[in-house]
Amino acid sequence: MAELHYDVSGKGPVLLVVPGGAGHPMGFDGMTEALADRFTVVTYDPLGLAHGRLGEPVGDQRVEEWSEGARLVLDEVLPQGESAYALGTSSGGIAVLDLLTRHPGRLLHVVAHEAPCVGVLPDGARQQAMFREVYDTYRAAGLRAGGARLGAGLAGREPERCAEPQPLSREQELASPMALFLAHVLRQFTSYTPDLTSLTGSSARLTLAAGSGSRGQLLDRTARFIAERTGARFVGFPGGHVGVAEHPVAFAELLAETLVPADGSHAPLTT
Repeated sequence: MAELHYDVSGKGPVLLVVPGGAGHPMGFDGMTEALADRFTVVTYDPLGLAHGRLGEPVGDQRVEEWSEGARLVLDEVLPQGESAYALGTSSGGIAVLDLLTRHPGRLLHVVAHEAPCVGVLPDGARQQAMFREVYDTYRAAGLRAGGARLGAGLAGREPERCAEPQPLSREQELASPMALFLAHVLRQFTSYTPDLTSLTGSSARLTLAAGSGSRGQLLDRTARFIAERTGARFVGFPGGHVGVAEHPVAFAELLAETLVPADGSHAPLTT
């Protein structure tokens, strides 16, 4: 395993955070600051993009590699036998679901926010094909076109035609976390199907989440489906797919209440 990259801030029980996209923790500072008086927030950067590795070669990513890296981070920051809380957003949500499957004893409670593991859905094959189309659009027409196709697919809209293809050079791709996500993470992670039987066994320690701005969209539907199938809870968070950046303080407050309810009860169901 390559060198681990992560940041630690705050005090209290350990909260492991695995960002989405290509794992670059952009937009997470506000949430981290709002949680620092209650949790030791450990933000994992799987590719080291925020630690000097942006611009270096990147290969196709695997869910299991991110999950294993997250476990190794926990081994470094947690004494043997202790457990942590975890939040994963988007592709990071898939990684924490895999981590819960493989190492349930290391986790107290997991929140997976808009994890795009759409293969579990009745129309999962069609949705996975949509993500492959996003990749093809990115390769043929560039970052803006690929992002637009992704947004349309998540919202269930027909994609608009790209005015003028602008494919990226290899150097441009390596300098852009979003391009790295479309090139090396999206297809691989959306092809992953979580083990629902295993997650059912850990359902008391699992919350599926989606943003209120994503209500009725693909990843909201996916989160609700997994919650229903496993018996885990579903909680609606502020904002949309990137609610952690849009509403960092409100997101942090609801996350803290979801992980450690003030009254000691389970997190409330939020529709």
